Amino acid sequence: MKRILLAVALCVAATGAFAQKKAVKEAQSLAKGSSANFTEARTVIKGALENPETKEDPQAWYVAGFIESQQFDAEQTKQMLGQQADEATMYTALTSILPYFEKAYEYDQRPNAKGKVKPKYTKDMKSILSSNHVYFINAGAYYFDKEDYQKAYDAFEQYLKIKKMPMFVDTPVAMEDSNFMTVQFYAAVAATQLKNSELAIAALERAKNTDYRANDVYQYLCYEYEQAKDSVNLEKTLVEGMEKFPNEPYYLMSLINTYIYSNRNEKAIEYLNTAIAKDPQNPQLYDVMGRVYETGLKDNDKAAEYFKKALEINPEYVESIGNLGRIYYNQGVNKQGEANMINDAAKYQEELAKAKEFFKQAMPYFEKAHQMKPDEREYMIALRGIYYNLNMGPQFEAIEAEMNGN
Repeated sequence: MKRILLAVALCVAATGAFAQKKAVKEAQSLAKGSSANFTEARTVIKGALENPETKEDPQAWYVAGFIESQQFDAEQTKQMLGQQADEATMYTALTSILPYFEKAYEYDQRPNAKGKVKPKYTKDMKSILSSNHVYFINAGAYYFDKEDYQKAYDAFEQYLKIKKMPMFVDTPVAMEDSNFMTVQFYAAVAATQLKNSELAIAALERAKNTDYRANDVYQYLCYEYEQAKDSVNLEKTLVEGMEKFPNEPYYLMSLINTYIYSNRNEKAIEYLNTAIAKDPQNPQLYDVMGRVYETGLKDNDKAAEYFKKALEINPEYVESIGNLGRIYYNQGVNKQGEANMINDAAKYQEELAKAKEFFKQAMPYFEKAHQMKPDEREYMIALRGIYYNLNMGPQFEAIEAEMNGN
């Protein structure tokens, strides 16, 4: 009795396996020819991929990818014949091939009962991927234009992954040509749009090792490190970028800002001097140097010196005009505060007179800055304070009215 039951069990198992093998072949047939039914083919193969009898069968996974490649080919053929192709369907099918083929390749490389590896489907997969490899670039570009950056990134990454697959070692597909460099760049750019700094940084770090638009890559990378608040790698990348692209001011100026914001004023001055040596007629550099001395080192005299140098180069450089006015205005405010602490009337008047001299020095700079930028609130506030402290009633009322929109 036990033997009979065992025989029946084996028969049932064999029947189940046979049924699933048949389903795999049926799915493949459904995807062939002019009357192919891809929807039905996918339904049939899905069952085989989930069934215990065939879920690790390389043929089942190969056929799943084959179905996608057939639909891609069908839509691409329409395109080549000048007919209206469904690009969304075409590229969805294309980017669905590789995940199936990766599983098929994994199972196809397993040794048989004799311990030997005799792949049955790798040759066909290699042929399909080799033929379609370049179209993954088109897929990425299609999704990029649609602003679907996740799918664009995935398509570009599949292109790059195929190049690294063992089946393509020492073949033209594996070559790191101009397409390879271009795709690495656009994969990285797509990654920067996904609000995932870790992913973007990894893609950009990879892309920076090629010469394709390397300056752009470094600047993207600096931005991502800044977003990730990784000051160590930000500074490192800025230094690399400055060395690699010495004529690109972005890196030097960004380094200077980094040093300013981290209160490393001596470093900021060192790099500003480097920048000034390269571009001595740039008023912005002197203006920034003045800000370092003013806010970082609290040296008003040195700050004023650099703001004046900026104005020697460009008398209409409004930032330095306003900054120089602020130097004098703040000294007037400080001196006025000191005067208010004095109890002696004569000394009080003496210090107050000094404060007013600073306000008088500041006034023409703020008036000119206000004339150049009439909507800049900072200049109006300063002028109101100056006119008030110098008892300039009509001017005070005029600026008040202006600030109130009258």
